[in-house]
Amino acid sequence: MRRLNRKKTLNLMKELDAFPKVPASYVETSTSGGTVSLIAFTTIAFLTIMEFMVYRDTWMKYEYEVDKDFTSKLRINIDITVAMRCQYVGADVLDLAETMVASADGLIYEPVINFSFIAKCCYTLIFRMLQLIQNRLQEEHSLQDVIFKSAFKSASTALPPREDNSLQSPDACRIHGHLYVNKVAGNFHITVGKAIPHPRGHAHLAALVSHESYNFSHRIDHLSFGELIPGIINPLDGTEKIASDHNQMFQYFITVVPTKLHTYKISAETHQFSVTERERVINHAAGSHGVSGIFMKYDISSLMVTVTEEHMPFWQFLVRLCGIVGGIFSTTGILHGFGRFVAEVIFCRFRLGSYRSTSVPLPDGHTSNHLPPTPANSSC
Repeated sequence: MRRLNRKKTLNLMKELDAFPKVPASYVETSTSGGTVSLIAFTTIAFLTIMEFMVYRDTWMKYEYEVDKDFTSKLRINIDITVAMRCQYVGADVLDLAETMVASADGLIYEPVINFSFIAKCCYTLIFRMLQLIQNRLQEEHSLQDVIFKSAFKSASTALPPREDNSLQSPDACRIHGHLYVNKVAGNFHITVGKAIPHPRGHAHLAALVSHESYNFSHRIDHLSFGELIPGIINPLDGTEKIASDHNQMFQYFITVVPTKLHTYKISAETHQFSVTERERVINHAAGSHGVSGIFMKYDISSLMVTVTEEHMPFWQFLVRLCGIVGGIFSTTGILHGFGRFVAEVIFCRFRLGSYRSTSVPLPDGHTSNHLPPTPANSSC
């Protein structure tokens, strides 16, 4: 009884077989079929390799939401070299809440020489390479995704330390370090004289500095907001400006966007920013008012961007791979069958046209105009 039930089960499974086997004696091979199969296998191999490369790659997903964090402090990372002596310049921050953050809270004034990079050729090459990357970023915005992927805490993209000739007297000032400011719009500026606070704001002691010594040519080695992440290139990194006049003002209007970065190498909270530059000569007689110096006016965006590195799931890779293999086999089979059908039709017409009607004399004096019989094995 059990054997009978088992046999019925096996017969039922055979009836449900959706892939019936054809005996080898009934399979006919051809040269055209072998050629099409070779093309199909080559195409499948090529597309499989390309699909595997897509599977290995990752992409950046951008999501936007309202930034609800308005109580925390914002960190500003600064590394700027100005072509003036350190005792002649002062840097500080003044925000819309009329809160002043002095440079003594986190900035270092370092006297340096050779503002024009004569000090070290390696330093010059790396800085020029940074400028080339900035130019490419302005043309190819997709490169920013590559920079996000390359961010790594243990990596270092800082410029090498300068090696100045100690026999020469310093003629420039490197201002570097970081400051913590309120998360509101503000103005970071470098101008003549040290800053002194007073009840109505603040002022700079510029009266003691000779007007002929004004020179706000500057080089921005690094400027960023938020957590310092090596590997990230910011919009102003590598900027170099040469003043054409003593009374020249350089302005940078910056919009800071809070950003959460989640990649397979790093997870951090930082800030991206966009910048608009402007420079002009101060001439009160011509209506161009202001103060000589470097002014960076920043504003905080109310939107926060979450950048996440994503990867194709393995099951999706398998589905796409099965679609490639099955689709190519089905398509090549249809094209091969259609091409073979067209070839047979053309060949049959050509062969039938080769048998022309001929007049055959008969014994009774009549003629026969019938076509000669076709071969028995002809498919036409």
